[in-house]
Amino acid sequence: VQLQASGGGLVQAGDSLRLSCAASGVNFNSYVMAWFRQAPGKEREFVGGIFRRGGKTYYADSVKGRFTISRDNAKNTMYLQMNSLNPEDTAVYYCAADSGVILSSMTSSRAYDYWGQGTQVTVSS
Repeated sequence: VQLQASGGGLVQAGDSLRLSCAASGVNFNSYVMAWFRQAPGKEREFVGGIFRRGGKTYYADSVKGRFTISRDNAKNTMYLQMNSLNPEDTAVYYCAADSGVILSSMTSSRAYDYWGQGTQVTVSS
């Protein structure tokens, strides 16, 4: 299983970015997908996740209303649309996948076996 995250960059506060996570070697439809982020000196934290075919989404409170996760099962790709970015959103963003994640474990990084390499998002003030 390989996950490839892309789309990061340097933006100004208030701008938008869309991250992508392309999956290969996996039955994408069967996997719960999620985004995590890790800022320097901080632990990796849950950003949001999306369930399988039905695509129900869940978000961390810090991004709710600003970020949107979606998935295109035909393209084996998950997206993270980030709007109204602020400097606190600066981090390396990772995508993760696992077939066994349930709602109660969705926010835990330990629940995911597969990870992308991360893409840097930097928001300047």
